[in-house]
Amino acid sequence: MAISSPRGTSLRALGLVALVGLAPAGAARAAEIPSQPDAVITSLDQSLLDVMQHAKQLGYGGRYAKLEPIVRQVFDIHYMTRIAVGTSWSTLSPDQQDQLSNVFGKFITATYARRFDGYSGETFETLGDKPMGPATLVQTRLIKSDGEPVALNYVTRSTNGRWQVVDVFLTGTISELAQRRSEFSAVFQRAGYDGLLSSLLQKIAQAEREAQIT
Repeated sequence: MAISSPRGTSLRALGLVALVGLAPAGAARAAEIPSQPDAVITSLDQSLLDVMQHAKQLGYGGRYAKLEPIVRQVFDIHYMTRIAVGTSWSTLSPDQQDQLSNVFGKFITATYARRFDGYSGETFETLGDKPMGPATLVQTRLIKSDGEPVALNYVTRSTNGRWQVVDVFLTGTISELAQRRSEFSAVFQRAGYDGLLSSLLQKIAQAEREAQIT
């Protein structure tokens, strides 16, 4: 199992934490997931552990298929896409927004299916949660087989009583949403909606290719 730590924006630069609380909430989507932040993350970790334990039998395609419904339940993908795209979001039609959100969800799933590609005795621990303004940070860690801990912290927010993930801090400090916001805005400014959609589709295909050769 490989957990990579892509270059990104650290906590000290996270104006995004404020955005998590200040941006208007979207309509809640019907799904049966736990109602408390730490329970949501525990559910995600259990699903990841199951996928890891059966990673080789499942292959990349099987891992993707098992993880996609979990990702779409646990993550507020539409909200995350809007924050990642930034001010250009308002220039998109509702259909474009939906399509971009759908592909971003596929990208998140592909990333997890690529990263959690094996099992050698790893475990997850939930350390607790703490408020971050209107959001809640759930602190967890992945304990590798050699005992080394890797921090995986999740920013969650509640929409009509339903808690969902809106950001992940890899190694405890690297904000994936901040990284995507930087990437997406640069691509959008250069190539517009079509360029951003194409870039995401290419990343999804790349994740699959990389999974096939490891």
